[in-house]
Amino acid sequence: QRKNPFSSDDRLASKPAHTHRGDPTYGRPPEGSRTEQRGKDAHSHVGKEVEELCLIIRRTGVVGEDGHVSVTFGQLFETYVTISNKVVGILLRARKHGLVHFEGEMLWQGKDDDVVITLL
Repeated sequence: QRKNPFSSDDRLASKPAHTHRGDPTYGRPPEGSRTEQRGKDAHSHVGKEVEELCLIIRRTGVVGEDGHVSVTFGQLFETYVTISNKVVGILLRARKHGLVHFEGEMLWQGKDDDVVITLL
């Protein structure tokens, strides 16, 4: 629309055409926009789900000789699936942040029920 000669929307003409990879605003919504707020809300929501998952692992798991709490994926799945159907996604996010450890790229119900998940 910025390049459309028939567009009468002056708001579009005042914005920069696009940003480049080196620009700190590249890939980010405009500051103060509703899109930015939705992103912040989503990030907060996922953070709360990760915290809840860690609490459930602590509650249902067993303390090992190393002092870390561990639980099998099958047991965690059965417990957590009643709370949220995003168990694997939340586990991956928790691992990304260094909160849990488990072997493998992805966990599958049934196939990986015996994989041990350790709370770090």
